[in-house]
Parts: sequence; structure tokens; C-alpha cells
Amino acid sequence: MTKEKDERRGAFLQAAALLPRRLREPLEGLDGAIQADAEEVRLRAGWAMTVLLPDGERNVPGAEEALLPGDLSLVLEVATHASAHTALSRVCQGFFTLEGGHRMGLCGSTVVENGEVRNLRQLSSLALRVARQRRGVCAPVLDELRQGGGLHSTLILSPPGGGKTTLLRDLIRACSSGEGGAPLRMAVADERGEVAALWEGIPQLDVGPCTDVLEGCPKAEGLMMLLRGMNPQVLCADEITAPADLAALETAANCGVSLLATAHGSSLDDLCRRPLYRDLLAMGIFQRLVTISGRGTARKYAVTDLEGAPC
Repeated sequence: MTKEKDERRGAFLQAAALLPRRLREPLEGLDGAIQADAEEVRLRAGWAMTVLLPDGERNVPGAEEALLPGDLSLVLEVATHASAHTALSRVCQGFFTLEGGHRMGLCGSTVVENGEVRNLRQLSSLALRVARQRRGVCAPVLDELRQGGGLHSTLILSPPGGGKTTLLRDLIRACSSGEGGAPLRMAVADERGEVAALWEGIPQLDVGPCTDVLEGCPKAEGLMMLLRGMNPQVLCADEITAPADLAALETAANCGVSLLATAHGSSLDDLCRRPLYRDLLAMGIFQRLVTISGRGTARKYAVTDLEGAPC
């Protein structure tokens, strides 16, 4: 088993350790290659536990018994160290972060107050997503993005699941650590906790030693708070989706801060066809576009100079 696969297997076992013993032990008994490839553990009331592999879900030997709603509640209690009530209060974002950076997605009967989802009163399914970090994926593009002692403002583009957040995180780590130039003060508006995965204030995923993270705050407000309070050299945000995000980015750019952000899309032409991103490009605040194509180890990265690029 390669070093990378061994690390992936270790991450799976760390995630499995968050489950009650009856469910944990069958996962620990899986073949090492399956453990290395498993992306999620899926738990649904009325069905047996499965693991999600790149080619689909697979049953787990020794865990053929159908799960009950009470089993899901126990999973939540164990995984959150008896703080399930806190986790359920964050159900509006669809998941919460666990120790190690792993994520628990959850479904069930919602409690709605004033038109907003506030809680779940009955669990129906859980998805334990294994946190895996790919260090070094930014190497093919880092030199093109570093600018003297700083960083070109850069927008990362790919379809959903194409690796935007993975590349964003690794660029933050590399710049914060001084790879390709001097270390930079990086500030991350991590609205959904997917970039750094804070646990008790400590990033569970490596974002470097000179990085400050604001988690759980809407991006527009978070970017402004970081700009005012943390004196960043580079402001970072995942998935620009709203006009308020654009306004915050423009304000930051006008204050002399470099920007590092992601967006859903397949190409520059795709961005130009969509009003929000067309407006973003028209601002001229990004100098580089990194487009990701392919999947997994076959991913490719293309850097486009946006200065003077037509839209």
C-alpha cells in the first residue's frame, strides 16, 4: 500500500472511531484497500449500514442488521461526545464538523420556525464523510499564481465535486507556509466549515501557520470582519454565489488585499454567460483564473490570465 493510500486508510479508521462499537468494528474489519477508497459511511433507518466507494455503495460484512432511529440517535451522541443538541442546532447548513475534520450530514423531520429550519426531531439518515487532505495538489499552478512576494488575485473554477475546495485549501496552506515565496497572512471566510474544519478552535485540516479562520459567518460579513480585524494579505472564500459576496470582494480589492476564491463553472465562457459571474469578471479584481477539469488523480489545471480577457 502506498503512503497516500495508507494515509487515506488512517483517515477512514479515524472517522470510524467516532461511531458506536457495534458499527465501528465491522468497518475496522474491512479490507485495507476498501478502507482507503471509502468516501463516506451511510446510515439509514430501516436499512443496513453501507460504505460509499468511487463506484457506488457497498454493504459492510458483519453489519447486515437494519438500523433503527434509536441507532442513529446513538451515533450522533457518540460522534459529538454527547453534544448532539449542539449539532442539531446547526442542521440548517445540512452537516456539522467532527473531530478530525470529518463531516456528518443528517436528514429527518425538521422543526421550522419563522420559515427557517431550526432543528430535527427525528433522524432518518446520517452520512459520515471521511476528511482527506491532498497536500501538494497546488504545485502545478503555484508558481504562476505567486507574484513577487505576494499572490495574484485568483478565481478557481470547476463543476460541483471537481476539486475547487481541495485546491483552495492547498493554496492557502502553501502560501501560509511560504512555498513559492515569502509566507503570507491568509484570512479565510469559511462559512460552511469546509476549508479548515475548525474543532474547538483548531483547524483539523492543514491551512498553514499564518492563516486566520472565521467559520460559520456569511461570506460577505466574514470577509469584512477579517479585513477590518486581522490585517490579511490575502482574503479567501469558497463558492462565491451572491451579489453581497461580490461587493465585499470589491471592497477588499480596493484596500490592496489579494483575493483567492472559488466558483461553480466549467470554463471562462460559462462564467461569461451567467450574470453574477459576468459582473464579477467585469470588476477586474481577479488577475488569474484556474480551471479544473477531470476527476481524482486525472485532474488537470489550466491557468488563464484574466487581464484584458473578453467576456
